[in-house]
Formats: sequence, C-alpha cells, structure tokens
Amino acid sequence: MKLLFKNADIITMKDNHVEVLKNAYLGVNGSIIDYLSTEEPKEKYDVEKDMSGKLLSPGLINCHTHASMTLLRGRGSDLPLHEWLFNYMFPVETKMTAEDIKAGTELAVLEMIRTGTTSFSDMYLFPETTIKVVGEAGLKCSVDRYMQSFSLEETYEENGRGRESIELYQKYHNSYDGRIHVDFSIHAEYTCNEMMVRKYSEDCKKLGARMHIHLSETKSEHDACKEKYGKTPAQWFNDLGTFENPTFAAHCVWVEEEDIDIFKEKNVSVVHNPSSNMKLGSGFAPIPKMIEKGINVTLGTDGAASNNNLDMFEEMHLASIIHNGYHLDPTLMNAETVFLIATKNGALLQGREDTGVLEVGKKADIIALDLIRPHLTPNFDTIALMTYAVQGSDVVMTMVDGKILYENGIYYTIDPNRVYEDVREAIKRLY
Repeated sequence: MKLLFKNADIITMKDNHVEVLKNAYLGVNGSIIDYLSTEEPKEKYDVEKDMSGKLLSPGLINCHTHASMTLLRGRGSDLPLHEWLFNYMFPVETKMTAEDIKAGTELAVLEMIRTGTTSFSDMYLFPETTIKVVGEAGLKCSVDRYMQSFSLEETYEENGRGRESIELYQKYHNSYDGRIHVDFSIHAEYTCNEMMVRKYSEDCKKLGARMHIHLSETKSEHDACKEKYGKTPAQWFNDLGTFENPTFAAHCVWVEEEDIDIFKEKNVSVVHNPSSNMKLGSGFAPIPKMIEKGINVTLGTDGAASNNNLDMFEEMHLASIIHNGYHLDPTLMNAETVFLIATKNGALLQGREDTGVLEVGKKADIIALDLIRPHLTPNFDTIALMTYAVQGSDVVMTMVDGKILYENGIYYTIDPNRVYEDVREAIKRLY
C-alpha cells in the first residue's frame, strides 16, 4: 500500500543539519519513504492522511533499557545503586519466568509505542521471549543474552552464556524482516571475570556482532575496578579485547580523559541515561566532553525501575538542561545536538543505516505529534519545542517500517487490556 501524509510539518536533514519543512508531503511505499517535499506529488497514493497541525519526526531510539523491569517499577526507590540492585532487583529477577518477561516486555512495548520510540536496545532475561513479543508487536529491537559470572571456578563452557549468545545470534539476527538485531552483552566489569570477558569478546568478534555493556556507572564501581586491577573499567574492557567489537557502553558517568580517548580510538558509542543517573545519585557523565571529542553519544532510559518511565522525550529534556546547568553554560547541549542524539546517533549505534532520519530511501519509522496543544504553542523553533516542551503523551501516531502500530489512542498490533491483565498476574506471582 502507498500512503501519503500531507499538510504536515516534517523534520528532515539538509547538509548534515536538521531542517523543518512546513506544510509538506511525505510518501510511504511499503516500508520505505519514497517522497518528501513541500510540493504535492504528481503520482497518486492509495491512502492520503491530512496531517494539518501535526509534526512528523523520525522515531526515537532508546539505546539502553531493560524492558521487563516495568514489573519492578517503583521497587527500592531512593537507594544507592548497589543496595538497590543487590537487595531489591536481583532477588526478584531470580524468580522471573518467561511468562513474567513476556508480560513485562509487552507493558514496555505499550509504553514505548505510545511515547514515540520505534527501536530500542534491550539487555535482560529470556531474550527469545523479548524477540517474539517485539517481533509480533512490530517494533525494532536489538536484543542480547548478557554475560555474567560470579564464580572464578566456573569454566566458560559451564557458564553457557557464550554458547547461548551464539545460538541466539544465529537463529534470530535480522529476523522479522530485519527489525530484530541480536547483540552480545557483558553486564559489567563487577559482575564478570577476565577469562569470561576475553573469551566472550572473542566469540562476538568471530560473528561480527555488536557488544552492549554497562561501564563506570558509579564512583564506587569505577574506583573498585582501579583498586582491583590497577586500571579503569574502560581500560580493563579494552585490554581484554571487548572494544575490538562495535561496542556501546551505557552510563559512563565516571570515565576519565584516557577512557574517552579509548572510546574515540575504538569507535565506542556511549549511551547517556540522565534520568537513571540522577535518580540513583550516580553523577553527571561528561557528555559535552565526549561530544567535543567526536564520540557517538546516544540516549537511553535504562529500566523502568530506575527511571521510572520509558519516555524518551523526558530523557531529551534532561539531557539538554542538566549539563548546561552543571557547567554554567547554556550553549553546551543545544536542541539540535540532543535531537540527533535521540534519533540519528541511535540508529548508527544499532547498525541501522536505513533509519534515524526522514529521507527518501530510508525506512518509514515515523512518529506524529499533535502541535495544537497549550504547552506547544506558539512554535517559534520546532527543534527546541521537541527538546524542551514535547512530552510522550503528545505522540498521536507511531509507524515502523511503514506500518502504523498506534494512532489516536488505538493500538493495532497488541491488546492493552490483555497486557494489563497479564501484568497483574505476574505481579501476584512475583510479590
């Protein structure tokens, strides 16, 4: 089917800068954008949608989350990370079944579709379950089976997560018409040992997969690694060969100058998680310095237990203001920079060169926002509006690969009433 959006404001790119077309037209042919102009197309489309008062934008890309932690939303609030993690998160997670993961992931999918996220990178339990949920719901996702080992006596073969990652990659990478990517993942330096990391990194490289890690999230984690190994977590991972793979590292709050230089040399992408870092009191990641050095900086919500929502517009807002305030410089994180961090940069991190921007030939991963709202009026600067004023609730349509998943309160690929019932049952089992 060929679909034409008309009379819309459209965010696109020109000469590597964001451009907003007014009262423009965007055509979709199957899964691809095939027309974009302020001039009406000469050819006819099967369906035309009048988008007067609406803004079309690339979908947002959430580069670090733990989707099923929606079931842990609100647990262990107002605690330091390690106490929150080991006393409240891990004990519940050990009880989670595939059914719980299905319910939690579906709840996350409802929230992400509703708030304008079209693709996300997930690090959590039962990845096959997540793949099936996301595949059927129509979103895009990069999924992994993370490596973790708490015993020095355990062999790589006994641990089994390397084998599971290989099998997951071979079975599901580029499945569901390419919407599903399978990554490798190491949970963190403090939850793994050198032998496991080295062997796992080698397996990742053999397949040409991407690597998803937590890195230097807290000062205590960062300092403990230096005390134990005489090097920072970034140096530790680099020495063990992890960064020989296309790697993206979440948090990076306490990285040092030398670490940022390693990221640049090894082309490591960084995922900024401002809400989680602020809520857990982890600190301010040196994001402006990373951007200045040419690091590919992206954005993520982290899990709903440390955020406590999956609204990427909230992350954009925080990312745009906290660094300006901390550094006493309102010019550091401008609106265009933050918008690209949430869209184009995220696509680059996920290895999706065919999305992240609205251009002819790219995938039709599009969200529509209603601009006729009190907090979005007047509109002197659309990109500033997107970064400082828009909220997830302003999204009125989410499309992935040319398929509308959500529009004006209606979900087309997932039943919210059934999801809420399944979540209630999961909560009863877990608590």
